[in-house]
Amino acid sequence: MSTDRKVVIVVRKTRLQELKEKYCTLGQAKFYLEHLGESFEGYQDEHNRFQHTLDNIQSHLVKLARVLVLERSFLPSFQFAKDDIIVVLGQDGLVANVMKYLNGQPIIGINPLPDLFDGVLLPFLPEDAVAVVSQLVQGSIKTSSVSIAEVNTNLGQRLLAVNDLFIGPKSHTSARYKLAIGGHAEEQSSSGVIVSTGMGSTGWFKSVLAGASGIAGQPVRTGLDKGFAWNSHFLYYSVREPFPSHVTHCELTFGKITMHEQLTLTSKMAENGVIFSDGIESDCIEFNAGTVAHIGLSQIKGNVVVA
Repeated sequence: MSTDRKVVIVVRKTRLQELKEKYCTLGQAKFYLEHLGESFEGYQDEHNRFQHTLDNIQSHLVKLARVLVLERSFLPSFQFAKDDIIVVLGQDGLVANVMKYLNGQPIIGINPLPDLFDGVLLPFLPEDAVAVVSQLVQGSIKTSSVSIAEVNTNLGQRLLAVNDLFIGPKSHTSARYKLAIGGHAEEQSSSGVIVSTGMGSTGWFKSVLAGASGIAGQPVRTGLDKGFAWNSHFLYYSVREPFPSHVTHCELTFGKITMHEQLTLTSKMAENGVIFSDGIESDCIEFNAGTVAHIGLSQIKGNVVVA
């Protein structure tokens, strides 16, 4: 393997590290948790096991190439090289966080704590790291394409989503907007619109379908209860809690967005309208009066290594 290439291991802070940042010292964090009857040992054990796994992987991969450990918060400002080898070590959601900042480089997802993380997007265990990286360099391992959603506004703003987009209010209030798709349009009032990719279809989107089934008292027969393929050439949108009135309607509350048919939303809100992706509210686009958002499939594709 060329020493010019580098392996970038992307991680996120452990819960223990986040507690230390919040309370300044581990002693303060321990006192606060135990005062509330919460065990501190679980946080400590989780951190120690994760750190041991990271150190072990790093020590093995450094024999193959240069290794850089990148914490999630630095993703927006980090410049990935086109031949970087990306290893995600963490929860499933971290894979989606990383993919938005790449340009087709394959991601190797490694589950550091299989007893804690589901690992749907993390098909490999820590002991697989060296072999998988070597196989990727040799081109002897399979990768899977991932469709990504994209929103562009009339103000020149752009946002990608690997799992889902949320368009709606900042807080638990009603959003007002005009929704248009497939030659049809209507004004709506709701708690927001969710647009899901195939990769996100077993997450938030699935919970929306489950909620609709619970209200209906029977399964909602969309054929999507198990999600849809990551590389699907379409997205789905769903309107949350639509409210009918003499000016707002509920006919276009669920549907498919294709390569030839975008979803367009025009804000009717004076303030507090937002668009964010993959659950990261801090990285959002304002969606206030006059903002027009065009949502469709992105030409950018994600790429993950599969077992």
